[in-house]
Amino acid sequence: MSASNSDGTDLRPGRYTDLASLVASESRAYERLQDRVDKLNADIEELAGNVDDRAVNRYRKRIAKLEDPAGMVPQTGPGVTVTLTDSDPDLADEAAADADSGLDVNWFLVHQQDIQAVVNAMWEGGAKAVTVQGKRIISTTGIKCVGNSVTLQGRPYSPPYVITGVGDQGEIINAIQQDSYLQEYRAQAERPEIAIGWDLEVEDEVTAPAYDGLLDLSYAQPIR
Repeated sequence: MSASNSDGTDLRPGRYTDLASLVASESRAYERLQDRVDKLNADIEELAGNVDDRAVNRYRKRIAKLEDPAGMVPQTGPGVTVTLTDSDPDLADEAAADADSGLDVNWFLVHQQDIQAVVNAMWEGGAKAVTVQGKRIISTTGIKCVGNSVTLQGRPYSPPYVITGVGDQGEIINAIQQDSYLQEYRAQAERPEIAIGWDLEVEDEVTAPAYDGLLDLSYAQPIR
């Protein structure tokens, strides 16, 4: 991390060791790049719209049909929101200090697999769209743990993690309740010595914005 951040300069004590500042800096850099991408995409759409060609128009119609299932169109409707939060740090400290507690310190933190389990359960319940921290999740979205934060579309987020699914509320809740991984998570949330955060809320109307991240495949190719 230090070598990457130094960019060839000298590593001076204390200058590159503030991880929180580094994360904030990278987040701002991501926002600047995202703004540039948005402007370039707008320019591309404007220029493409001026092209009057039969073949191009055919492709436009095919693209239009795929935009909704690909997550390029906002979705609004009834939904379910699940919020995951780390346990109270004091509980984790008590467990770490008590060698006979039998409690794993990892149980006190929300991990990427916990978020992914909720997302997968919502898909299983027929959700039309799913968001994490308000960002639309599509088939190529990666949810990764980096330290004590989760990176989504190249941007780090800290807990609480808010996951929302748009769709039939009953089906989504049933899928969440039937998921064996989430059953274990909820059991730990109910144990007062762990009390990891879990909250489920039924909402009359939620909106999942269109996906606004990069679309290029870096490590995969479409099946032909």
